[in-house]
Amino acid sequence: MLLRLRPVLTLAVAVATLALASGCGSADDWSEPHAEPSAVGTIGKGFTDPARPPTPESTITPRPDSWDSVHPSEDYRVVLLTAGDDRATRTLVDAVRRWADDEEVSLKTVTATDPHHYVDRIDRAVRMEPDLVITAGNDLVDPLAMVTPNHLDQPFLVIGAELAEPTHNVTAADWTGASFRGEGLGASSAYDPASFTPERATDAVRSGVAAVLSGVTGIVIWLD
Repeated sequence: MLLRLRPVLTLAVAVATLALASGCGSADDWSEPHAEPSAVGTIGKGFTDPARPPTPESTITPRPDSWDSVHPSEDYRVVLLTAGDDRATRTLVDAVRRWADDEEVSLKTVTATDPHHYVDRIDRAVRMEPDLVITAGNDLVDPLAMVTPNHLDQPFLVIGAELAEPTHNVTAADWTGASFRGEGLGASSAYDPASFTPERATDAVRSGVAAVLSGVTGIVIWLD
């Protein structure tokens, strides 16, 4: 009986060893340094006006699909920071995850559930040292306005909402049916949760990431 089990045990040990070795080198291991992220491809005509680059806190309305040729470089690391379980937020979260799968991005998620600890969760996302923090959920807007000016080296992308006075490290992708700005301003009269379609959410993620990778930051991308 022992003779019969020995090959099986040997195989099991070998498989376990291989699994451990693979885990140490996986794309999800952020303990090792990696190359500075860069854009693979360039934004297309109509994304911005080269003769008049957008100024800080300005709003641009890029031509649809002008961001399609931009992709993140290998081993791009993103934290998805999310709060809320409403339909609109779930649609945004799904879009980020689909994009990460398509682009083979290393994605980790930080979920904020307690309003008293939203700032702590944002700090947690920053401490993970991602290349980009993507946020989904209106409840995060005011806490982000407090935290982001203290982490100017950390890029943020807010999708489906915007900060009233973003610093240069905060980019937003928004549209008429979204446009939540916080700081007592709340949602506009045109706010419409039904406007958070999978297609609109995907455009927000892709256009926003393209802007960040291309150095067009601190602005609002308007998708109407």
